[in-house]
Amino acid sequence: MSKECICAVSAPPAAGPYAPAVKANGFLFVSGQGPFAKDGSGPVRGTIEEETRRTLDNLNCVLADAGITLEDVVKVTVYLGDMVNFPKFNDVYKTYFRDSLPARTCVEAGRLPLDIQVEIDVIAVIPERE
Repeated sequence: MSKECICAVSAPPAAGPYAPAVKANGFLFVSGQGPFAKDGSGPVRGTIEEETRRTLDNLNCVLADAGITLEDVVKVTVYLGDMVNFPKFNDVYKTYFRDSLPARTCVEAGRLPLDIQVEIDVIAVIPERE
């Protein structure tokens, strides 16, 4: 198995000893992203809609640094701090994933790192280049 760690320079730095993403066997595995400032100064607090947008924008940065888009995502796992925010989260989510919907799991987490409201990780297929 070949494995390559992706250093996502346009996304917030990893908050621990892990890679932002790893390419392996034709897939990209992206670590959980949250509403963090790109300069590494920590979470950017806001409404669930604002935190969801920032989280998905950060996710987009990691994907772009790996040469991948949201269209290549096949599986999404969402962690919400409170499931009462599910409808508002979905309102934002559907503006990012429009045409090619990935499989998705959404769960309420007892507590997310640094008390953020949302964290998202994904698996994407690495497109074959000609």
